[in-house]
Amino acid sequence: MTSILNADLHCHSVVSDGTLTPEALAQRAKSNGVELWALTDHDEVGGQHRALAAARAAGLSYLTGVEISVTFADVTVHIVGLGFDPDHPQLVQGLQRTRGGRSERAQEMSDGLAKVGIAGAYEGALRYVGNPELVSRTHFARYLVESGVCKDTHEVFRKYLTEGKPGFVPHRWAKLGDAVRWIREAGGVAVIAHPARYSFTPTQEYALFTEFKEHGGLGVEVVTGSHTAAEYVRYADMALEFGLAASRGSDFHSPDESHTDLGALPYLEGKLTPVWELLAGRIHTPDQSPTATH
Repeated sequence: MTSILNADLHCHSVVSDGTLTPEALAQRAKSNGVELWALTDHDEVGGQHRALAAARAAGLSYLTGVEISVTFADVTVHIVGLGFDPDHPQLVQGLQRTRGGRSERAQEMSDGLAKVGIAGAYEGALRYVGNPELVSRTHFARYLVESGVCKDTHEVFRKYLTEGKPGFVPHRWAKLGDAVRWIREAGGVAVIAHPARYSFTPTQEYALFTEFKEHGGLGVEVVTGSHTAAEYVRYADMALEFGLAASRGSDFHSPDESHTDLGALPYLEGKLTPVWELLAGRIHTPDQSPTATH
């Protein structure tokens, strides 16, 4: 496989904070010309076997995936894992611990919103949750749009759910080293997700990339739904500087909310090493299991 491949290795289903089932995502990916797909729900691998079965049925090549929330320099950073064994005990247990604080955090978010006159937000958010362990800011945002408080989810985040706003509650996630280790021990490759989103200083960003690589991380998302064309170039250069493979993924959540649809991204530049080259033995093709064993 080359860099000229319509790979979409970052998206979300109802198992975390997306609005489509794994089966519907597989069909959408296929219809949009995706050739290699991964479902990467937040801190949860419960949809992986469904996604794999749906990919096979749709004639899609598939990589297992997850997006793990970590705290680095007091900022929430996301690490995507690809090509791992979704039943690996250390990974499953680590993700379970990471999910553990979400319910309490959601109650605190609801309390903060109530103080500015928005009542019943927790109960409202739960209506959008496919997995109660994974109630998140996105579910609150959907409720606030439905109830008419804001016109869209982007307005909700801007006014209520970011740092310093009434509904924001920080949460301490996994450590960077733990997340990378869980992915590696399960046979996969760790990737820094959408690095431009973290608003780090150049020094903090270099620290993230350096520590990530020291822990055994191997990839970075270069082409992703929230990056600009200039950021594609910046993180292509960062990938080359740090000797990291490049990944590509839309971060698709919903037909109504996401700026970038599945499979609708530019291709990776030819000078980059695509992350799927590191995972050739872990790719499930429609007619066979991966060549490597778990």
